[in-house]
Amino acid sequence: MIPPQEASARRREIEDKLKQEEETLSFIRDSLEKSDQLTKNMVSILSSFESRLMKLENSIIPVHKQTENLQRLQENVEKTLSCLDHVISYYHVASDTEKIIREGPTGRLEEYLGSMAKIQKAVEYFQDNSPDSPELNKVKLLFERGKESLESEFRSLMTRHSKVVSPVLILDLISGDDDLEAQEDVALEHLPESVLQDVIRISRWLVEYGRNQDFMNVYYQIRSSQLDRSIKGLKEHFHKSSSSSGVPYSPAIPNKRKDTPTKKPVKRPGTIRKAQNLLKQYSQHGLDGKKGGSNLIPLEGLLPHTPRGSPPGPWINATCVCAANISPGHEHDFQVKHLSEALNDKHRPLAGRDDMLDVETDAYIHCVSAFVKLAQSEYQLLADIIPEHHQKKTFDSLIQDALDGLMLEGENIVSAARKAVVRHDFSTVLTVFPILRHLKQTKPEFDQVLQGTAASTKNKLPGLITSMETIGAKALEDFADNIKNDPDKEYNMPKDGTVHELTSNAILFLQQLLDFQETAGAMLASQETSSSATSYSSEFSKRLLSTYICKVLGNLQLNLLSKSKVYEDPALSAIFLHNNYNYILKSLEKSELIQLVAVTQKTAERSYREHIEQQVQTYQRSWLKVTDYIAEKNLPVFQPGVKLRDKERQIIKERFKGFNDGLEELCKIQKAWAIPDMEQRDRIRQAQKTIVKETYGAFLQKFGSVPFTKNPEKYIKYGVEQVGDMIDRLFDTSA
Repeated sequence: MIPPQEASARRREIEDKLKQEEETLSFIRDSLEKSDQLTKNMVSILSSFESRLMKLENSIIPVHKQTENLQRLQENVEKTLSCLDHVISYYHVASDTEKIIREGPTGRLEEYLGSMAKIQKAVEYFQDNSPDSPELNKVKLLFERGKESLESEFRSLMTRHSKVVSPVLILDLISGDDDLEAQEDVALEHLPESVLQDVIRISRWLVEYGRNQDFMNVYYQIRSSQLDRSIKGLKEHFHKSSSSSGVPYSPAIPNKRKDTPTKKPVKRPGTIRKAQNLLKQYSQHGLDGKKGGSNLIPLEGLLPHTPRGSPPGPWINATCVCAANISPGHEHDFQVKHLSEALNDKHRPLAGRDDMLDVETDAYIHCVSAFVKLAQSEYQLLADIIPEHHQKKTFDSLIQDALDGLMLEGENIVSAARKAVVRHDFSTVLTVFPILRHLKQTKPEFDQVLQGTAASTKNKLPGLITSMETIGAKALEDFADNIKNDPDKEYNMPKDGTVHELTSNAILFLQQLLDFQETAGAMLASQETSSSATSYSSEFSKRLLSTYICKVLGNLQLNLLSKSKVYEDPALSAIFLHNNYNYILKSLEKSELIQLVAVTQKTAERSYREHIEQQVQTYQRSWLKVTDYIAEKNLPVFQPGVKLRDKERQIIKERFKGFNDGLEELCKIQKAWAIPDMEQRDRIRQAQKTIVKETYGAFLQKFGSVPFTKNPEKYIKYGVEQVGDMIDRLFDTSA
């Protein structure tokens, strides 16, 4: 049961809360009434605003539409006026541009091309809109006239500004690749930069708007002529330089030449200069070997024999630089035929013919290199001027004249070499070797330059290389056969037994091959059909060349043996073979030939030494008829102190007389013989002197004091030292 006091308090609390809730409810009712009133007011305002907007829209839309129509009409009028102005302008193009077209583009190309653009647009307009209009004919004629003027300007610019490249610049260009000290690249400026830009713009316009390719023919004809003339100018430069100074020179790069005008010699890519030096040394050698010298084969006086009054041997045609005069107006004929004429001209004096060969060989080699460099430069120029899809064909046409000239001269060289082989003039054929080597070295650059040209153009150089390899291989084989079958035995034999001309020529020819080992080996390999020739080309070629050299040496030895039989005196025959074998051996040892021979013949050096020693022994047997008179086995036996019988005295007299006569006869005969090698000459003298002096000394000691005659001075004519002195004068015509 809740107490009354708590119940009363609880009631009051509830009544207070109820009162508060009633007040809150009354407030909410008032707020809702106010909100409804505000909503009604807002709706009324919005309704009024909407009504007003509708009225405004209904009044403005017609005005807007009317304004839009007016603006469209205005734009149409403006476009119509613009079109009329544009159309009217086409009718004035002919009169506005006629003066410019008539005066031509020279010096005003930009303005001229702008006028041509206007004329072209006028032509297009009339063709599309008024094909029967007389105005079309006017602008067409004007356009054609303008195009012709541009073609003429193109030709004029190319003709006036295309210059022949100077030989000095070409030589700098050629040597630039090999000159490690060169700090500046040698650049060719075929056309001035401003002219080049004009030419490029004209060519692009003619291709794009002129629809004309004739200018490409003009381009290649002009540039082809300049290329051909540049190469011929280089060739002529060689002849002029050689005639004035003996060696062509190339001044330094032009920029350097302003301050320090120096000269540098042209690099000579492998002529047969070594043969020239050898022959000069041979001509200076004395029989005692005191003159001359050689970095290649210092053979101390090994002078080849050439009989008096006989012409030089068919292979001694060394090369050197000389004057080659060219008559004005005949440069082309000279350049194409000069080398072949030099090869063929047997009546020209040797020095002049060989000088000409060397100049022509160097000139041809440099012209080949010049063609590659100039052709590369021409293609770079052409790439800027000629459209891409026409570049290869135009370039092919451009290089034809110069390339054909080089190939024709190369074929003339081959033809002349073929004739030289027929007449056994093998040193002349060596002209082919440096040229062939250079062609093969240059072939990769050739192939790169000729990329994209016709197959007939690409095949020209390989065809020439094949021809040269064939004639070179033919010359090598014929040379070996000629060495074996040389018939000259009696009329061309050295009376003093010195080195035969055949030997010196054969060795000289082989030594010249040292400069062209790869070339000669490739020549021989090109004639082989075995699979190994292609599988092991380098080693195979080297072995072929070694085999070939051994074959030549073998043929030479057989021929020398045959020739030696011409001598009636076996001792002179032995001296002859000794001199030739010794010359061959020393030539092999003092050059790289011995290493090349050793590739296939390991015992060649020992074999030659044995041959030499064998001939020395054969020679020494010639003295037996002298020493046999005084040999111990042939002497009479007598008792010391016992008086000699008449028979014994007579025997001793005969021995002294036989020795004296034999000694005098041999010394007289053999003094005229020759052993050009001082070392061998001294060795043979010393050996013979030792034998004879010992034998004669023993004989003289035994019988010199024996009273075998009343006139001892009649039989004892020489002392031991006198005999030695007489032998020391053997092989010496000056003694």
